[in-house]
Amino acid sequence: MPLSDKRHIIIFALITAFCLFGAAMLYIVLPVHYEEAGLASLWEVGAVLAVNRIVRLPLNPCIGFFYRHISERTGILIAVVLAIATTTSYGVIDSFGGWILARCVWGVAWALLRLGSLFCILRLATPANRGHMTGLYNGLFRLGNLVGMLTGGILADMVGIRVTACIFASAGLVALFLTLFYIPKSLPDDRECGSDISLRSGFTLIANDRGLLRLIVSGGIVALALQGVVASTLSRLIEVHTGGTVSFLGFLLGAATVSGFFQALRWAWEPWLAPLVGRMADSRYGGQRMLGAALFGGALFFAALAAPLPLALWFCCILGFQLSATALTTLADTAASGSASAKGGRAVLMHYALMTDVGSALGPLIAYGMNAFLGINAVYMLCAALFAVLAFLWRNSR
Repeated sequence: MPLSDKRHIIIFALITAFCLFGAAMLYIVLPVHYEEAGLASLWEVGAVLAVNRIVRLPLNPCIGFFYRHISERTGILIAVVLAIATTTSYGVIDSFGGWILARCVWGVAWALLRLGSLFCILRLATPANRGHMTGLYNGLFRLGNLVGMLTGGILADMVGIRVTACIFASAGLVALFLTLFYIPKSLPDDRECGSDISLRSGFTLIANDRGLLRLIVSGGIVALALQGVVASTLSRLIEVHTGGTVSFLGFLLGAATVSGFFQALRWAWEPWLAPLVGRMADSRYGGQRMLGAALFGGALFFAALAAPLPLALWFCCILGFQLSATALTTLADTAASGSASAKGGRAVLMHYALMTDVGSALGPLIAYGMNAFLGINAVYMLCAALFAVLAFLWRNSR
C-alpha cells in the first residue's frame, strides 16, 4: 500500500475523531443527565439523538452532488467548522427546540464527513487492501467515540454536561488545523472505482440486483441496531439491570460511567482490531462469509443482553457483543466499498449511506418508544431477531 494513500486515510480518520467528541458524549450522558440539559423526558432524549440522522436522509444525494463540484478539503473544512459550533452549543442550550436545531446542524457536518470518507476509500483502495483501508479508517475515527463516551461520561458525572461540552468543543481546533495544513487540495485518483451513475440509475441497479439489495438492507439494519439502539440505550440498559449503580473496588459507579467504559473498550481496540478484520476479509476467509458469521454472533449477544443473567456473566456478554460490533461495521463497510468499486460507483455508496442513516435514525426512536411500553429488554430481543434473519440470508453467500 503506497504510503501516501495510507496517510490520507489516517488524516481523514483523525479529523473525524476530533469532530466526534461532543456528539459521542451525548449518547452516554443525555439518557442519564437529560434534566440538566433542559429536556423533560426520555422521549425527548430519543428525538434529540435521532434528529441528526433524520435530517441526513434528504442530504445524502445533495452531499454527493456537492462533492462532484468541490474538493474533499473544502467539504471537510465546512464539516469541521459546523462540528465546533454544534459542540459549543451543547454547553448553552436549555430547551428541546434548541437541541433539535443543534443536532440538525451536526447532521449536516456528519453527512459531509461520512460521504467524504467513503468516497476517499473508494478512490484510494484496491481489491487487495480495501478491507484493511476500511478497517484502518473505522478504527482510527472511533477514537473520537472513545474519548467522547469514556471521558464524557466521567466528566458529566463530575462537573455536568455543560462544562464537558465546552471542553470538547476546543478539540475541534485540532481538526481545523489538520484540515488546513494536511489535506491537499486534490487527492490522487489512480484507482479503478467503478463507473459513476446517477442516483436514480443506482436505485434501479440495486432494486434489480439481489446481492446489492441484501447488502443495502443489511447496512440499514446493522446501523439501526448498533448506531441507533445500542449507542443511545446502553446506559439505560445498564441502569435497568444494575439498579443505577455498580460497586467496584469500593466505589459506586453511575450507569453513565459504566456504559462509557464498556463502549470505550470497543473504541480502544478498534484501531488494531478493525484493520485486522479488514485484512482477514481481504484474504481467503472472504468478507461476505465473515459478515454472516458476525451477524449470527451479534444475534446471540443481543439475546443474552436481554436475559436476566448473573451480573458478571452479563458484563462478559457486553464485551462479546462489542467484539462482534467491530467486525460487523468493518465488514459491512468493506462489502459496500467493494460492490461500489465493481459497479455503480458513488451512487451505490450514497444509497448505502442513506440506508445506514435511515437505520441509525430509527434506532433511538424505536428503542425509547418500545421502552415506554414493553421495556428495554424487548428492544434488544427485536435486534437479536433481525440479526438472526440477516445471518440466515448471508449463510450461502460467496
